[in-house]
Amino acid sequence: MRSVRDIPEYKNVPILVRAALNVPVADGVVVDTFRLRQALPTIAYLQERGAKVILLGHVTGTGAESLKPMYEVLKKMLPAVEFSPTTIGKEVRALVRAMRPGDVLMLENLRRFKGEESNDLDFTASLAELADVFVQDAFDVCHRAHASVVGLPKLLPSYLGLLVEKEVEELSKALSPKHPALAIIAGAKFSTKEPVLHTLLSSYDQVFVGGALANDFLEAKGFFVADSLVSGGNETEMKKLAALPELLLPEDVYVAEKEAARSESKIVSVSDISDHTAILDVGPNSITSLLPYIKKAKTILWNGTLGRYEHGFTEGTRLLAEAITESNAHSILGGGDTVAALDALGLTKKFSFVSTGGGAMLDFLAEGTLPGLEALTN
Repeated sequence: MRSVRDIPEYKNVPILVRAALNVPVADGVVVDTFRLRQALPTIAYLQERGAKVILLGHVTGTGAESLKPMYEVLKKMLPAVEFSPTTIGKEVRALVRAMRPGDVLMLENLRRFKGEESNDLDFTASLAELADVFVQDAFDVCHRAHASVVGLPKLLPSYLGLLVEKEVEELSKALSPKHPALAIIAGAKFSTKEPVLHTLLSSYDQVFVGGALANDFLEAKGFFVADSLVSGGNETEMKKLAALPELLLPEDVYVAEKEAARSESKIVSVSDISDHTAILDVGPNSITSLLPYIKKAKTILWNGTLGRYEHGFTEGTRLLAEAITESNAHSILGGGDTVAALDALGLTKKFSFVSTGGGAMLDFLAEGTLPGLEALTN
C-alpha cells in the first residue's frame, strides 16, 4: 500500500482525505477530541506541501447529525479551515475551485446520503469528481464497505494517511506480541468478539474478559448472573473457551439493580450474585489478580471498558489503566468508550499506542486486514 508520502505532486492538487471525525458530541459541543487530534498530522502534512485538502467524515446516528461541532474544534487547531454545509454537488465543486494551496475544506456528514453506506457508485463518483487523489486516514471505518472506504479507491489514485499507516504498523505488532503477553477484551456480544478471542487465545499467554462479555462466560461456567446483560451466543463454544486455562474472568463484581446509580452498587464475589441484580463492573480483587500478569508482561493489548461506562461504572477501567501505565509493557489501547474514558483521566498519553478504532481494531486483529485496506491494495 502506498503512503501519503508517495503522492507524486501536492502543490495545488485537490486531495480527498477520509478522516476520523466521528467523535462524541453533547448539546452541540464535542466532548472528546482524541480522534480529531489524531487526524491533524496527515492534514498538516498535506497543507504544508500546498495541497487543497478536502475532508470527508461521518457522525454516528440517524444521518441528520452535523460535522459542524467538529469543524469548530478543528479550526482552532489548523489554519485556513472552512466548512461546507453540503457534501456533493455544484456548490461544493465551486468551493473546491476557489480553494488556494494549503486550504482545508470540511464537507458535511457523509451519512446524510444513503449512498455512503450502500457504496452507491453514483454517490462515489460525485465525491471522486471533487479531487484528483484520495487519502484514507480513517482507520475507525476501514472495516466498513462504504463508498468513502472501498468505493473511492476504485476511482482515484489512493494512499494511506499517516494515521492509518501507524495503525497498521502497531496492530500488526500486536498480532505477534512479545511474551509474556496479556490481552484484555471487554464490551458485549459474544458473536462479534468470538473471532478475535480465538486469535488472541492462540497468540497471547492470558486473555482477560470483562464487561458484559464476561457475563456470557460466567453463565457458561455455571454462575448465576441474575439480571445481568448476556448476549445469548453459541453456548457450546462459550463453554469450550471458558474452560481454557488462559482465559481469565472476574472474581468479584459490582452489582445493583439494572438501572441503579454507581452509589447504589456493592461488591460481591461472582458466586454470590443475588436475584434482581445485574453485574455492572469488575471488582477490585479482579484487578488485583491481574497484577502479576501485568507486571511481567512485555505486551498488553486492551479493547473495551470493563463496566457500564455510560452509567458511571468506571472504577474497574480506571484501576486497570493505572496498573498498565505503571508497567514496563508495550501497551496498546483501543475502543471508543475506553479511549474516551482514559483520555478524560489523562491516561491515554501513558500508553505506547492508542488506536482510533473499536470494531476496526478487533476485526484487524482477527483477520489481519480490513476491507478498506484491501481496497487500497487492489
